[in-house]
Amino acid sequence: MTTPLSIAEILDQPAMVPLWPTVGRALGLSESTTYQLGAEGRLPVEVVSLGRRKFVRHVDLLAWLHLPENSDAAGGATPTASSEHVETAAKQIGSAR
Repeated sequence: MTTPLSIAEILDQPAMVPLWPTVGRALGLSESTTYQLGAEGRLPVEVVSLGRRKFVRHVDLLAWLHLPENSDAAGGATPTASSEHVETAAKQIGSAR
């Protein structure tokens, strides 16, 4: 089983994040499920192909998970380690796991 990313790890990503492992781990999905949902257009974020690699814009991932774009937007507060948003997001993509 894949270890999900923490909120701090999700916030500390470049502008374009790889579909796997970053997006998949943020959602707690396996590698094959992540690529399958991306190929089928079933992720609620746009998947961008750069050559053979697949990426998602970091701001889109943050918006989907309802996380601030930077720590300043949260008033300097450290985000809690609640997985409520990640669980909700995983439910939204259906039972494809």
